Amino acid sequence: MGEEVAYYHGAYKITKGLIDKYGPSRIWDTPITEAGFTGIGCGAALMGLTPVIEFMTMNFSLQAIDHIINSSAKLHYMSGGELKGGIVFRGLNGPAAAVAAQHSQCFAAWYSNIPGLITISPYDAEDNKGLLKAAIRSGEVVVFLENENLYGESFDISDEALSPDYIIPIGKAKIMREGKHATIVGYSRSVKYSLQAADILAKEGISCEVINLRTIKPLDRDTIVKSVIKTNRLITVEDGFPQSGVGA
Repeated sequence: MGEEVAYYHGAYKITKGLIDKYGPSRIWDTPITEAGFTGIGCGAALMGLTPVIEFMTMNFSLQAIDHIINSSAKLHYMSGGELKGGIVFRGLNGPAAAVAAQHSQCFAAWYSNIPGLITISPYDAEDNKGLLKAAIRSGEVVVFLENENLYGESFDISDEALSPDYIIPIGKAKIMREGKHATIVGYSRSVKYSLQAADILAKEGISCEVINLRTIKPLDRDTIVKSVIKTNRLITVEDGFPQSGVGA
């Protein structure tokens, strides 16, 4: 209970800090009515604004799924190219600690199956900064899936990433570790476990190349294929279901 109180107290301080910095016209602390505030965001996007809609957890995005799919992702196609608006849906994704089944689902494969949606799932601090900026500036409809357990992790960050304009190209995977015997592909939290597994296997003389997908759709198939041509073996790691998952 103490950790939960601390979490919400921290979230409140962050929200208040953003309101103090940017003003109430840009930062809206809304009621917990996902269909309502997502619908407002969709309308704002069509009027030329660039909303960033945050769900406390992506499990709650199901309350607003009609707006995400029909009012956002499909609209450019359904209007014959007449209507278009950039919008980013971000929130916690995948299993976390002590949050029960209704808060633990991974939506990477779900949302990557929706035409018109870009699906991003970052791993480290540089991924989060560079890809979130890219998503906001893309003018596209983007689902940005973050992992709650990674919020407490510390990561090294390059001097380049400290730039206010640091951006990572959408749809480009990152080779986290070079190898020659097997390719391990993951995204978000699974990259951490893939790197740990590669360390253990290295002690047995097995050299693994670890790929951080970063973007689920569009998928960087070229990076994966080039790695597998070299290693001849592919292992996929994810928090989602094996049936119709990202690995599939």
